[in-house]
Amino acid sequence: MPSWGHNRIMADVKIRKLPEWVVVAFKDRAAHRGRSLEEELRSLLTEAASQPKQDRTAEMAAFRKMLRRKYGTLADSTGGIRADRQARG
Repeated sequence: MPSWGHNRIMADVKIRKLPEWVVVAFKDRAAHRGRSLEEELRSLLTEAASQPKQDRTAEMAAFRKMLRRKYGTLADSTGGIRADRQARG
């Protein structure tokens, strides 16, 4: 299943006044990859929409790595927090 197949609701998008050279460039790109123009554009749009999430995920992973280098692996504090909450009533 393509990566965009997770959503049952699909939108249709129409782009007007696109220069012909842009369309030709994407048709060539699609043909080179063995895809239709629609498949190529869908893939590019999906990848572009996913990029901010991927960037944040990479930033968070780097931050966690920095914390582990600086402080080591920290113990799970869940039990202590739970006990504190129960003690407070």
